[in-house]
Amino acid sequence: MTDRIYPPISPVTQRPRVAPPVQKQNQKIEPKANFQEVLAGKIASEIKVSAHAQKRMAERGINLSPRELDGIREAVTKAQTKGCRDSLVVLERVALVVSVENQTVITAVDAQSLKENVFTNIDSAVFVQNT
Repeated sequence: MTDRIYPPISPVTQRPRVAPPVQKQNQKIEPKANFQEVLAGKIASEIKVSAHAQKRMAERGINLSPRELDGIREAVTKAQTKGCRDSLVVLERVALVVSVENQTVITAVDAQSLKENVFTNIDSAVFVQNT
């Protein structure tokens, strides 16, 4: 067992195998959307409201204005950029528990009920300022 094993040695005259270059056709490649365009598209997407949240909003007389909906969209986008999953979005007169991953309002609480509630299963809170 003293015989050594040597790797195969290729002759000097042999050239390494290289694939022939691929001829590219004249194709116009569309530039990918930049980050701002993607972010704007995400912001523009609608926030869904679960059946439970719709029921709570109806019971508590919560109606959201277009300005408040814009604030919720921005809050969800901020939470998404931070890697949040479930967030408490606090507006002036209402608080919403939102699934950031699904962009869905899970439940809604009005200002009067805020003092009595404990929010669980959230990993962040976003406060929406009046603009």
